[in-house]
Amino acid sequence: MNLRKQLVISLLLLFIVVLSAVSGYMWLGGPEVTLLNALYMAVITISTVGYGEVVDTHANPPLRILNMVYILFGIGIMLYVFSVSTAFIVQGELQDIFRRRRMLKQLQDMHDHLIVCGAGETGNYLVQELLKTGNLFVVIDHDQERLARISQHGEFPTLKGDGADDEILTTARIQQARGLAIVLPEDKDNLLATVTARQLNPSLRIVARCAEARMVEKLLRAGANAAISPNMIGGLRLASELIRPSVVTFLDLMMRDPSATTRVEEVAVEGGSPWIGKKLHEVDLHRRFDLLALAVRKPDGKLKFNPHDDMALGGGDVLIVMGDAANAWKAREAAGNKTPHRSV
Repeated sequence: MNLRKQLVISLLLLFIVVLSAVSGYMWLGGPEVTLLNALYMAVITISTVGYGEVVDTHANPPLRILNMVYILFGIGIMLYVFSVSTAFIVQGELQDIFRRRRMLKQLQDMHDHLIVCGAGETGNYLVQELLKTGNLFVVIDHDQERLARISQHGEFPTLKGDGADDEILTTARIQQARGLAIVLPEDKDNLLATVTARQLNPSLRIVARCAEARMVEKLLRAGANAAISPNMIGGLRLASELIRPSVVTFLDLMMRDPSATTRVEEVAVEGGSPWIGKKLHEVDLHRRFDLLALAVRKPDGKLKFNPHDDMALGGGDVLIVMGDAANAWKAREAAGNKTPHRSV
Protein backbone atom coordinates (compact mmCIF):
# COMPACT_ATOMS: atom_id res chain seq x y z
CA MET A 1 0.00 0.00 0.00
CA ASN A 2 1.47 3.38 -1.00
CA LEU A 3 1.80 6.31 1.37
CA ARG A 4 -1.02 8.26 -0.24
CA LYS A 5 -3.52 5.48 0.53
CA GLN A 6 -2.12 5.08 4.04
CA LEU A 7 -2.54 8.81 4.65
CA VAL A 8 -6.17 8.72 3.48
CA ILE A 9 -6.91 5.69 5.66
CA SER A 10 -5.27 7.24 8.74
CA LEU A 11 -7.26 10.48 8.35
CA LEU A 12 -10.45 8.49 7.83
CA LEU A 13 -9.79 6.51 11.00
CA LEU A 14 -9.13 9.74 12.91
CA PHE A 15 -12.41 11.20 11.64
CA ILE A 16 -14.33 8.06 12.68
CA VAL A 17 -12.81 8.10 16.18
CA VAL A 18 -13.56 11.81 16.66
CA LEU A 19 -17.11 11.38 15.38
CA SER A 20 -17.78 8.42 17.66
CA ALA A 21 -16.25 10.29 20.64
CA VAL A 22 -18.50 13.30 20.02
CA SER A 23 -21.54 11.01 19.82
CA GLY A 24 -20.49 9.22 23.01
CA TYR A 25 -20.03 12.41 25.00
CA MET A 26 -23.39 13.81 23.86
CA TRP A 27 -25.19 10.52 24.57
CA LEU A 28 -23.67 9.75 27.97
CA GLY A 29 -23.20 13.36 29.09
CA GLY A 30 -26.84 14.25 28.90
CA PRO A 31 -28.77 17.10 27.26
CA GLU A 32 -26.59 19.80 28.82
CA VAL A 33 -23.60 18.72 26.68
CA THR A 34 -23.55 20.83 23.51
CA LEU A 35 -22.06 19.79 20.18
CA LEU A 36 -19.21 22.28 20.59
CA ASN A 37 -18.37 21.03 24.09
CA ALA A 38 -18.52 17.41 22.91
CA LEU A 39 -16.22 18.17 19.97
CA TYR A 40 -13.81 20.09 22.23
CA MET A 41 -13.77 17.22 24.71
CA ALA A 42 -13.14 14.69 21.92
CA VAL A 43 -10.21 16.68 20.53
CA ILE A 44 -8.43 17.26 23.85
CA THR A 45 -9.00 13.62 24.87
CA ILE A 46 -7.78 12.01 21.64
CA SER A 47 -4.83 14.39 21.36
CA THR A 48 -4.06 13.95 25.11
CA VAL A 49 -3.22 17.65 25.53
CA GLY A 50 -4.46 17.71 29.13
CA TYR A 51 -6.73 20.77 29.12
CA GLY A 52 -9.53 21.00 31.63
CA GLU A 53 -12.64 18.91 31.05
CA VAL A 54 -15.71 20.80 29.83
CA VAL A 55 -17.84 17.67 30.26
CA ASP A 56 -17.90 16.49 33.88
CA THR A 57 -16.94 12.79 34.12
CA HIS A 58 -16.54 12.60 37.92
CA ALA A 59 -20.13 11.59 38.67
CA ASN A 60 -20.55 9.58 35.47
CA PRO A 61 -18.56 6.29 35.54
CA PRO A 62 -19.63 5.18 32.00
CA LEU A 63 -18.46 8.52 30.63
CA ARG A 64 -15.15 8.18 32.48
CA ILE A 65 -14.64 4.66 31.02
CA LEU A 66 -15.43 6.06 27.57
CA ASN A 67 -12.86 8.79 28.19
CA MET A 68 -10.13 6.24 29.02
CA VAL A 69 -10.95 4.20 25.94
CA TYR A 70 -10.65 7.22 23.66
CA ILE A 71 -7.40 8.29 25.30
CA LEU A 72 -5.89 4.89 24.45
CA PHE A 73 -7.31 4.97 20.94
CA GLY A 74 -6.27 8.58 20.52
CA ILE A 75 -2.61 7.89 21.28
CA GLY A 76 -2.46 5.14 18.67
CA ILE A 77 -4.41 7.02 16.01
CA MET A 78 -2.47 10.27 16.46
CA LEU A 79 0.88 8.44 16.30
CA TYR A 80 -0.25 6.66 13.14
CA VAL A 81 -1.45 9.90 11.49
CA PHE A 82 1.73 11.74 12.48
CA SER A 83 4.08 8.99 11.23
CA VAL A 84 2.26 8.54 7.90
CA SER A 85 2.02 12.31 7.33
CA THR A 86 5.71 12.78 8.07
CA ALA A 87 6.69 9.90 5.79
CA PHE A 88 4.43 11.24 3.03
CA ILE A 89 5.97 14.72 3.19
CA VAL A 90 9.59 13.58 3.57
CA GLN A 91 9.39 10.85 0.95
CA GLY A 92 7.64 13.17 -1.49
CA GLU A 93 10.33 15.79 -1.08
CA LEU A 94 13.10 13.22 -1.35
CA GLN A 95 11.53 11.77 -4.48
CA ASP A 96 11.39 15.24 -6.04
CA ILE A 97 15.06 15.86 -5.14
CA PHE A 98 16.22 12.52 -6.50
CA ARG A 99 14.05 12.87 -9.61
CA ARG A 100 15.52 16.30 -10.37
CA ARG A 101 19.08 15.08 -9.80
CA ARG A 102 18.46 12.09 -12.04
CA MET A 103 16.94 14.33 -14.70
CA LEU A 104 19.87 16.78 -14.60
CA LYS A 105 22.28 13.83 -14.89
CA GLN A 106 20.36 12.60 -17.92
CA LEU A 107 20.51 16.05 -19.50
CA GLN A 108 24.26 16.37 -18.89
CA ASP A 109 24.82 13.19 -20.89
CA MET A 110 22.47 14.07 -23.76
CA HIS A 111 23.62 15.17 -27.20
CA ASP A 112 22.07 15.04 -30.66
CA HIS A 113 18.73 14.85 -28.88
CA LEU A 114 15.39 16.55 -29.47
CA ILE A 115 13.60 19.20 -27.43
CA VAL A 116 9.82 19.57 -27.18
CA CYS A 117 8.51 22.94 -25.97
CA GLY A 118 4.93 22.44 -24.86
CA ALA A 119 3.21 19.55 -23.07
CA GLY A 120 -0.33 20.22 -24.25
CA GLU A 121 -2.46 18.04 -26.51
CA THR A 122 -0.19 18.41 -29.54
CA GLY A 123 2.89 17.79 -27.42
CA ASN A 124 1.22 14.71 -26.00
CA TYR A 125 0.89 13.07 -29.42
CA LEU A 126 4.37 14.22 -30.39
CA VAL A 127 5.94 12.63 -27.29
CA GLN A 128 4.14 9.33 -27.90
CA GLU A 129 5.56 9.16 -31.42
CA LEU A 130 9.08 10.06 -30.29
CA LEU A 131 8.94 7.29 -27.69
CA LYS A 132 7.65 4.73 -30.20
CA THR A 133 10.42 5.54 -32.66
CA GLY A 134 13.23 5.44 -30.10
CA ASN A 135 14.28 9.10 -30.07
CA LEU A 136 15.98 10.81 -27.12
CA PHE A 137 14.28 14.04 -26.06
CA VAL A 138 13.43 16.44 -23.24
CA VAL A 139 10.08 18.20 -22.69
CA ILE A 140 9.70 21.80 -21.46
CA ASP A 141 6.49 23.33 -20.12
CA HIS A 142 5.60 25.91 -17.46
CA ASP A 143 2.70 23.80 -16.12
CA GLN A 144 3.79 21.05 -13.71
CA GLU A 145 0.46 19.23 -14.02
CA ARG A 146 0.85 18.94 -17.80
CA LEU A 147 4.40 17.68 -17.33
CA ALA A 148 3.17 15.10 -14.83
CA ARG A 149 0.49 13.89 -17.26
CA ILE A 150 2.83 13.65 -20.22
CA SER A 151 5.45 11.83 -18.11
CA GLN A 152 3.02 8.94 -17.74
CA HIS A 153 3.85 7.87 -21.30
CA GLY A 154 7.42 6.87 -20.43
CA GLU A 155 10.76 7.77 -18.89
CA PHE A 156 12.29 10.98 -20.21
CA PRO A 157 13.56 14.24 -18.66
CA THR A 158 11.22 17.19 -18.21
CA LEU A 159 11.88 20.82 -17.32
CA LYS A 160 9.41 23.24 -15.76
CA GLY A 161 9.81 26.69 -17.25
CA ASP A 162 9.25 28.98 -20.21
CA GLY A 163 10.20 27.45 -23.55
CA ALA A 164 11.42 30.88 -24.71
CA ASP A 165 13.73 31.36 -21.72
CA ASP A 166 17.45 31.25 -22.49
CA GLU A 167 18.33 29.59 -19.20
CA ILE A 168 15.74 26.82 -19.57
CA LEU A 169 16.79 26.09 -23.15
CA THR A 170 20.44 26.05 -22.11
CA THR A 171 19.61 23.60 -19.31
CA ALA A 172 17.92 21.45 -21.95
CA ARG A 173 21.31 21.55 -23.78
CA ILE A 174 19.97 23.26 -26.86
CA GLN A 175 23.51 23.84 -28.13
CA GLN A 176 24.00 20.05 -28.31
CA ALA A 177 20.50 19.24 -29.62
CA ARG A 178 19.70 18.33 -33.22
CA GLY A 179 16.06 19.37 -33.28
CA LEU A 180 13.41 21.44 -31.53
CA ALA A 181 9.62 21.15 -31.76
CA ILE A 182 7.72 24.21 -30.51
CA VAL A 183 4.07 23.39 -29.81
CA LEU A 184 3.00 26.09 -27.36
CA PRO A 185 -0.70 27.13 -27.36
CA GLU A 186 -0.16 30.75 -28.49
CA ASP A 187 1.43 31.71 -31.81
CA LYS A 188 3.25 34.67 -30.26
CA ASP A 189 4.91 32.33 -27.76
CA ASN A 190 5.95 29.99 -30.56
CA LEU A 191 7.42 32.95 -32.44
CA LEU A 192 9.41 34.16 -29.43
CA ALA A 193 10.67 30.65 -28.66
CA THR A 194 11.77 30.27 -32.31
CA VAL A 195 13.78 33.51 -32.23
CA THR A 196 15.42 32.59 -28.92
CA ALA A 197 16.28 29.06 -30.00
CA ARG A 198 17.74 30.20 -33.33
CA GLN A 199 20.02 32.65 -31.53
CA LEU A 200 21.24 29.93 -29.14
CA ASN A 201 21.86 27.33 -31.86
CA PRO A 202 22.10 28.56 -35.48
CA SER A 203 22.35 25.01 -36.89
CA LEU A 204 19.36 23.59 -34.97
CA ARG A 205 16.40 22.22 -36.93
CA ILE A 206 13.31 24.01 -35.61
CA VAL A 207 9.73 22.95 -36.33
CA ALA A 208 7.01 25.22 -34.94
CA ARG A 209 3.25 24.94 -34.65
CA CYS A 210 1.02 27.83 -35.62
CA ALA A 211 -2.74 28.16 -35.27
CA GLU A 212 -3.09 30.91 -37.88
CA ALA A 213 -1.87 30.38 -41.43
CA ARG A 214 -0.59 33.95 -41.64
CA MET A 215 1.98 33.10 -38.96
CA VAL A 216 3.74 30.54 -41.15
CA GLU A 217 5.83 33.13 -43.00
CA LYS A 218 6.67 34.96 -39.76
CA LEU A 219 7.91 31.78 -38.12
CA LEU A 220 10.02 30.89 -41.15
CA ARG A 221 11.55 34.37 -41.20
CA ALA A 222 12.20 34.12 -37.46
CA GLY A 223 14.33 31.04 -38.00
CA ALA A 224 12.03 28.02 -38.10
CA ASN A 225 12.88 25.35 -40.68
CA ALA A 226 9.23 24.40 -40.93
CA ALA A 227 5.94 25.77 -39.62
CA ILE A 228 2.97 23.44 -39.27
CA SER A 229 -0.63 24.63 -39.29
CA PRO A 230 -3.06 22.08 -37.77
CA ASN A 231 -5.87 23.63 -39.81
CA MET A 232 -3.97 23.05 -43.04
CA ILE A 233 -3.06 19.48 -42.03
CA GLY A 234 -6.68 18.85 -41.10
CA GLY A 235 -7.87 20.12 -44.49
CA LEU A 236 -5.41 17.90 -46.35
CA ARG A 237 -6.49 14.92 -44.27
CA LEU A 238 -10.15 15.56 -45.10
CA ALA A 239 -9.29 15.76 -48.80
CA SER A 240 -7.34 12.50 -48.60
CA GLU A 241 -10.23 10.75 -46.86
CA LEU A 242 -12.44 11.82 -49.77
CA ILE A 243 -10.23 10.95 -52.74
CA ARG A 244 -7.76 8.29 -51.49
CA PRO A 245 -9.38 6.49 -48.52
CA SER A 246 -7.35 3.29 -48.97
CA VAL A 247 -4.08 5.21 -48.69
CA VAL A 248 -5.29 6.92 -45.52
CA THR A 249 -6.33 3.56 -44.06
CA PHE A 250 -2.90 2.14 -44.87
CA LEU A 251 -1.12 5.05 -43.18
CA ASP A 252 -3.41 4.91 -40.15
CA LEU A 253 -2.80 1.20 -39.67
CA MET A 254 0.93 1.77 -40.06
CA MET A 255 0.94 4.47 -37.37
CA ARG A 256 -1.46 2.84 -34.93
CA ASP A 257 -0.44 -0.81 -35.09
CA PRO A 258 0.35 -1.67 -31.42
CA SER A 259 2.42 -4.73 -32.36
CA ALA A 260 4.92 -2.89 -34.62
CA THR A 261 6.35 0.56 -35.30
CA THR A 262 6.35 0.61 -39.09
CA ARG A 263 7.31 4.07 -40.23
CA VAL A 264 8.75 6.01 -43.15
CA GLU A 265 12.22 6.84 -41.83
CA GLU A 266 15.43 8.38 -43.13
CA VAL A 267 19.00 7.09 -43.01
CA ALA A 268 21.72 9.67 -43.61
CA VAL A 269 24.90 8.74 -45.48
CA GLU A 270 27.25 11.14 -43.73
CA GLY A 271 30.87 11.95 -44.48
CA GLY A 272 33.08 8.97 -43.64
CA SER A 273 30.19 6.51 -43.94
CA PRO A 274 31.15 2.99 -45.11
CA TRP A 275 28.19 3.21 -47.51
CA ILE A 276 29.75 5.98 -49.62
CA GLY A 277 30.42 4.69 -53.13
CA LYS A 278 28.33 1.57 -52.62
CA LYS A 279 25.32 0.74 -54.76
CA LEU A 280 21.93 0.09 -53.23
CA HIS A 281 22.07 -3.62 -54.02
CA GLU A 282 25.41 -3.80 -52.16
CA VAL A 283 23.92 -2.10 -49.12
CA ASP A 284 21.08 -4.65 -49.35
CA LEU A 285 18.59 -2.81 -47.17
CA HIS A 286 15.83 -5.37 -47.62
CA ARG A 287 17.76 -8.47 -46.64
CA ARG A 288 19.93 -6.95 -43.89
CA PHE A 289 17.44 -4.59 -42.28
CA ASP A 290 14.03 -5.50 -43.74
CA LEU A 291 13.69 -1.95 -45.07
CA LEU A 292 12.22 -0.78 -48.38
CA ALA A 293 14.03 2.09 -50.15
CA LEU A 294 11.44 4.64 -51.29
CA ALA A 295 13.66 7.54 -52.38
CA VAL A 296 17.09 9.13 -52.11
CA ARG A 297 17.49 12.81 -51.32
CA LYS A 298 20.65 14.24 -52.80
CA PRO A 299 22.70 17.01 -51.10
CA ASP A 300 21.16 19.62 -53.43
CA GLY A 301 17.70 18.73 -52.09
CA LYS A 302 16.49 16.83 -55.17
CA LEU A 303 14.61 13.60 -54.58
CA LYS A 304 14.99 10.46 -56.67
CA PHE A 305 11.95 8.31 -56.10
CA ASN A 306 11.94 4.53 -56.41
CA PRO A 307 15.74 4.34 -56.80
CA HIS A 308 17.28 1.52 -58.84
CA ASP A 309 19.51 -1.06 -57.21
CA ASP A 310 22.52 0.13 -59.20
CA MET A 311 22.32 3.71 -57.83
CA ALA A 312 25.56 4.61 -56.06
CA LEU A 313 25.35 6.44 -52.75
CA GLY A 314 27.41 9.53 -52.03
CA GLY A 315 28.27 11.58 -48.97
CA GLY A 316 25.37 13.76 -47.91
CA ASP A 317 22.72 11.48 -49.43
CA VAL A 318 19.67 10.62 -47.32
CA LEU A 319 17.83 7.36 -47.87
CA ILE A 320 14.06 7.48 -47.39
CA VAL A 321 13.03 4.01 -46.26
CA MET A 322 9.95 2.24 -44.91
CA GLY A 323 10.08 -0.41 -42.22
CA ASP A 324 10.24 -0.95 -38.50
CA ALA A 325 11.73 1.94 -36.52
CA ALA A 326 14.13 -0.39 -34.68
CA ASN A 327 15.49 -1.66 -37.99
CA ALA A 328 15.94 1.91 -39.18
CA TRP A 329 18.17 2.59 -36.16
CA LYS A 330 20.22 -0.52 -37.02
CA ALA A 331 20.64 0.78 -40.57
CA ARG A 332 21.74 4.18 -39.26
CA GLU A 333 24.39 2.53 -37.10
CA ALA A 334 25.62 0.49 -40.07
CA ALA A 335 25.75 3.69 -42.14
CA GLY A 336 27.96 5.31 -39.52
CA ASN A 337 25.38 7.60 -37.91
CA LYS A 338 26.31 8.67 -34.36
CA THR A 339 22.87 9.83 -33.21
CA PRO A 340 22.07 8.25 -29.79
CA HIS A 341 18.71 6.62 -29.32
CA ARG A 342 16.64 4.53 -26.91
CA SER A 343 15.66 0.94 -27.60
CA VAL A 344 12.31 0.62 -29.37
